[in-house]
Amino acid sequence: MASAALDLALTDSALRPLPDTAAELLRDLDAPPRLGAHLRLVHDLAWSLTDAIGRRWPTLDFDTTAVLFGAATHDIGKVVHITELSGPGSAHEAEGEKILLRYGVPAALARFAGSHGTWDAPDRGTEDLLVTLADKLWKGRRVGGLEELMVQRTGWELPAMLDDLAVGADERLAFQASFPLRG
Repeated sequence: MASAALDLALTDSALRPLPDTAAELLRDLDAPPRLGAHLRLVHDLAWSLTDAIGRRWPTLDFDTTAVLFGAATHDIGKVVHITELSGPGSAHEAEGEKILLRYGVPAALARFAGSHGTWDAPDRGTEDLLVTLADKLWKGRRVGGLEELMVQRTGWELPAMLDDLAVGADERLAFQASFPLRG
């Protein structure tokens, strides 16, 4: 059963709600409240990012639903590797993909949990890069190599748009930090 703090992380604030499947999974796993808050923040920024790209380049083809689901679940492995919520580590990546697959999430969507930390691998698609970009931007972090790869692959001119999306990082960080590591 999900904690009251997790429920609050998944419902409080004006952030866009997670996809129902992702929210149900977090509740079923009794995820740490801070993880719920983090996934909502990254999902919300991914929504803004895909919306801005869609408005600027309406003919570009990428799977928005996959990006949003990937952003909403990319760190799900931190339910097992809780120390990685407040410290470095990548063990949550493979674990997250396994969790999602065990819960019946299609491999095409579960992959984001495993791919978001290795965005520079040659087989990463546009959707993978967008999930990783949202995971960096939510806290105002810019990664030159990631942005350059996006421009090379897509031809998108991103810098000004990303500057706009990175605004508000302090408030997002404070929101996440307001939730405990354990329920």
